[in-house]
Amino acid sequence: MAAVIPTSPLRASGSLFGLAYGDALGKPTEFLSVAEIEHRYGPAGPRELSGDPALVTDDTQMALAVGWALHEAPSLTPEAVEPLLRRRFVAWSVSPDNNRAPGMTCLRACAELSRGLPWQAATVVGSKGCGANMRVTPVGLIDVDLDTLAGLAQLQAGLTHGHPTGLAASELTAYAVHALRGGVTLPELPALLTERAFAQRLVYREQWLGDLWQRAGAGTPEAFIAPGWDECLAVLRRLTAALGRPDDGADPCRATGEGWVAEEALATALLCAVRHADDPVTALARGATTAGDSDSIAALAGAFVGAAVGMAAWPSGWAGRIEYADQLATLGEAWDRPARTPPARA
Repeated sequence: MAAVIPTSPLRASGSLFGLAYGDALGKPTEFLSVAEIEHRYGPAGPRELSGDPALVTDDTQMALAVGWALHEAPSLTPEAVEPLLRRRFVAWSVSPDNNRAPGMTCLRACAELSRGLPWQAATVVGSKGCGANMRVTPVGLIDVDLDTLAGLAQLQAGLTHGHPTGLAASELTAYAVHALRGGVTLPELPALLTERAFAQRLVYREQWLGDLWQRAGAGTPEAFIAPGWDECLAVLRRLTAALGRPDDGADPCRATGEGWVAEEALATALLCAVRHADDPVTALARGATTAGDSDSIAALAGAFVGAAVGMAAWPSGWAGRIEYADQLATLGEAWDRPARTPPARA
């Protein structure tokens, strides 16, 4: 077993860089089978950054879009944040750097956002793809109350992915980062997320979501949002069961899903992070050695471990080799500055 790595105060930086590192390690393995990955990298999977800089995918690009929108916002209200998210998402969608096999849901929704439609009309209501929560990490790194955290997480998801499971999984992902940064340990997290999901099951955040529930054709706001939380609770049960069994070394996707959809990306990333809480690079490699959405799984695993441990989690030479290092460092430094308080419970 690897030695336990001491935590550092640079947890926002650790989370943002961890997301990018996982994304970079999973980028070349995303569409490979586990056998193909192991043939290329060995049974331990990819463990070294490749290239200078090591390139990331749309996961990191869109996380930075969310991060800069939050950083620029004069206040953290839906009225202030939504236009900034819209502008950043649309700019990403037409950027020449948006050449990393981006998700069709994001592209379709951004095209509608660019026309000036209300986001509730632009979003893809039927999509719960992991694009809803692969980019939400920055929401968990800012100092806000839990209601604001939930609203921001669901809003940034809802601009492109209007499915209730995408909204719920995005909130849980941000809540996980928030809790870890505040001192909750990785093994404690599945129970804490389950508690949160039960508490939020019938909460529709109208201030942030507006009439989304009506556009989705639901009878009531509660009828719209509850199934999303129920799907998250179901995958959290699968996660808890998997963690209760010995690790067989197999593809984590077999236990909690391939991660193409939001709730599975959350759960499978957590499975990798909790299994390897004392060995952060192995957590990334385990996420990247999957038959599913390897870059998103590894990226979220990195965000979770980095929020728990800080920059001490990662090899010191990596920070200068990752794409967008300057932006990651600027946002991480800004959010590492404030004093942290213990995380609130659900």
